[in-house]
Amino acid sequence: MHTGKQLSTEIDATVPTAARMYDYYLGGKDNYAADRAATEELDKVVPSTRRLALNNRRFLQRVVRTLTQEYGIRQYVDHGSGLPTQDNVHQVAQRVDPTTHVVYADNDPMVLVHGRALLEQDERTVVIQADMRDTDGIFGHPETRRLIDFSEPVCVLFNSVFHCIPDDDTDGPLALVRRVRERLAPGSFMVMCQLVSDDAEVRAFVTDFMDRATHGNWGRVREPKDVESYFEGLEILEPGLVEVSTWRPDTEVAPRQLTDEWIEFGGVGRIPL
Repeated sequence: MHTGKQLSTEIDATVPTAARMYDYYLGGKDNYAADRAATEELDKVVPSTRRLALNNRRFLQRVVRTLTQEYGIRQYVDHGSGLPTQDNVHQVAQRVDPTTHVVYADNDPMVLVHGRALLEQDERTVVIQADMRDTDGIFGHPETRRLIDFSEPVCVLFNSVFHCIPDDDTDGPLALVRRVRERLAPGSFMVMCQLVSDDAEVRAFVTDFMDRATHGNWGRVREPKDVESYFEGLEILEPGLVEVSTWRPDTEVAPRQLTDEWIEFGGVGRIPL
């Protein structure tokens, strides 16, 4: 089990990070030349990535709105939250109920700096620096304990992050999901999606490219069946596990990917009552 090594507080502008690349795809300004160059290289082989990133962000917003409005969830823990962009989890949830509590966890020091600046006046939302695999560190963090009551239902988010984690019996995505699930009260939700492809060549290229670009801070692009395994034992909300732009879309004219060499695949599972 991941015990959490000392995380760097230094921002290295020369090494791309998934968080900053995602920020660039979403039209953000918190990224560097190295991040932009990496996205341009990636786009040569997987040109749908910008649309995929936008659709993934919209999926996150729809999920949070649905769980807050329809299921009464008032506490969220977002693993690998990335850089704050427009309409973050706390903003979507707190529009429904301003008393909602949110904990963001990310190992990128830039996320910590920008997140804390954004949330300086918000006592119900916090950003902590932690590796998403460090379940003890995240759940036991003083700020998490201040904001989250794990004896009550909570939503745990793993939104487009599992492809950043290598396979490992004790530290891989499946082990992490099981570890987190054991700590959640009945009626809690787990939101999980990741990049998948049915094309072995695409999986191999992107996995190798991102592993080299991020200096090893990457896992792999997987297959839909891998994601399905994360939801074992959970009650899966309709419409099931899907390409995320098709999860309860707000409109029938929601943007679709122009190509499907890879997709963001997942959904929402509930711990049985």
